[in-house]
Amino acid sequence: MNFADRCNAIEECYEFMLAYAGQGLTTDSGSQSGSQVRQYLRNAVAALTGLVDTVSDEGLTSSAFVKVLDRDAGDSLAAIELVLAQPSISSQLIDNLNASIHLRALLTDLFLIDEVMKLR
Repeated sequence: MNFADRCNAIEECYEFMLAYAGQGLTTDSGSQSGSQVRQYLRNAVAALTGLVDTVSDEGLTSSAFVKVLDRDAGDSLAAIELVLAQPSISSQLIDNLNASIHLRALLTDLFLIDEVMKLR
């Protein structure tokens, strides 16, 4: 998976989670959205795993920023894995994940890198 594919998977997950959080579901079982939320989260986990390596492959070699991205990706990965480990995923749980500063920092990192790549 290249960097653009990873970014798309992470952004799609976040967008789906915004909609899921607004549904007021108490569990992820019994609805189409409920069954999809785990798949979006798994896709994000796959995209986050090895993300920093693909940034290096794209020629972004700012070691200071790569460290920031690695930390933010790792923190986001830990938060997503915590949610996935739960037997039930409610809209409130996803809303709290959406509000996580770790996930927001990661998204901002990705937007920044995307703009840097456009300038190249």
